[in-house]
Amino acid sequence: MRITGTGHASMRIDTAAGSILCDPWVNPAYFASWFPFPDNSLLDWETLGDVDYLYVSHLHRDHFDAKNLKQHVNKKATVLLPEYPTSQLEDELRELGFTSFLRTRSNEVHELDGGLKVMIQALISPTDGPIGDSALWVEHDGIRVLNQNDARPTDLTTFAELGHVHAHMLQFSGAIWYPMVYELPEGAKRAFGKQKRDRQFDRTWRYINDLKASYVFPIAGPPCFLDDELWQFNDIFGDEGNIFPDQSVFIREYAQVGGTNGVVLLPGSVSTLTQDTCATTHPTDVDEFFANKVQHLEEMRERKRGIIEAEKASWRHPEIDVLGELKKRIEPLLEESIYMAKGVGGPVRYDLTDSFGPDGEILESIVVDFPGKQVRPYADEKVRYRFKTGRALVEHLIHIDEGDWVNSLFLSCRFSAARIGQYNEFVYSFFKCLSEERLQYAEGWYDEHEREVDAEDTVIGDWDVQRRCPHLKADLSRFGVLDGNVLTCQLHGWKFDLPSGRCLTGVGHSIRASKRSDG
Repeated sequence: MRITGTGHASMRIDTAAGSILCDPWVNPAYFASWFPFPDNSLLDWETLGDVDYLYVSHLHRDHFDAKNLKQHVNKKATVLLPEYPTSQLEDELRELGFTSFLRTRSNEVHELDGGLKVMIQALISPTDGPIGDSALWVEHDGIRVLNQNDARPTDLTTFAELGHVHAHMLQFSGAIWYPMVYELPEGAKRAFGKQKRDRQFDRTWRYINDLKASYVFPIAGPPCFLDDELWQFNDIFGDEGNIFPDQSVFIREYAQVGGTNGVVLLPGSVSTLTQDTCATTHPTDVDEFFANKVQHLEEMRERKRGIIEAEKASWRHPEIDVLGELKKRIEPLLEESIYMAKGVGGPVRYDLTDSFGPDGEILESIVVDFPGKQVRPYADEKVRYRFKTGRALVEHLIHIDEGDWVNSLFLSCRFSAARIGQYNEFVYSFFKCLSEERLQYAEGWYDEHEREVDAEDTVIGDWDVQRRCPHLKADLSRFGVLDGNVLTCQLHGWKFDLPSGRCLTGVGHSIRASKRSDG
């Protein structure tokens, strides 16, 4: 089996029974904020895209690149489709010209021509990607690969039971806006960033230890930020609180916990897997490349500057009545929302500026009032969350009828945020569900989730604790770490005060726990 690195989470898997192209991302994503690093735009995508099968793990735009898929990927390729609750991924691929789909069943092995086997595990909570994330397992001639990319399964048992995995590809770097965009003192922001960075690595080590693959490939990160306004987010300033460490940092950190089987793929690197070996060739010296990271980023910034400016020129739509359009689009969804509206529990404010981000003069302040079920002008009140961003970005979201502000505005990092109290997952869940189909699915999921009774307990330290995390049902017997009376679920970093059962990370997720008797 041959694995060709094609950048970020993208790779091409070649076997004697067929080839699979995974998540081929090239073009900038999220309001031209994210670019693949290292640069993969000079690869021969016509040849790479001439494959038998296409796998797009989910709809995040650093995995689903519509322009590259349309221009360079063979439309006769069979799409390996995860079993998602909505049809949006299939619908968008059909719009690009793909017609052949294998609708897989989650956690079920499908045998293709020539003895090629695949299995896709679909994760379908409202917080998994843009309503759905997935991981791909591939086997041919006794060689097995797990492309976990961004997915965060509660455990990897399903894959391990299929036999020893030879190559494990997984995310290790950040893929979110926290804490960089929050209006916090720099010291606090750095401390929160370090906590998140450490938690990212801890989660990665846990997955690696669970699967025990022959070789580990760090993928799905980090992006690079080439716009001058976002340049500070690149991990080139020696900031231990930066959440975007690169592959060379992964190899260094992995070595500190005893890892010796890490393999870095640059765009154009090729790894040939056998039962006992992994031979890898690279287009350039890997160590030297990362030693010159700043130079590579600066050169890439100059090459992409025109692309960024062209994108910015397309965002302004001053003819749009932002308040009126948001009322028209969001108020009907607020009327139908029960669980998410209750979960948010207060108004959310948007300050819209005259720039392409949080800097500049505020032109308009709009409140999405969840308890009042309305969108209205800000009335000098206390709000649960406040976001500050460019009016042009919201104009563009309205212009293109974007139904997922998380997979566009928030991941762009072109905003600042402030909040009262702890993180509230319902805020972001709602703003990724700005369509009837998504909203109905998310509300139904929360309804079922709230009514689900999980009676099974586990022992952690001196405590009897419900086994499944109240957040997203991670197995706390594996992911739970106790520090005094505070239990942390390492899968997503949620914390619980065991004596009271109170969630310290977000609202609405109390835990069942009791101290064990000495006898």
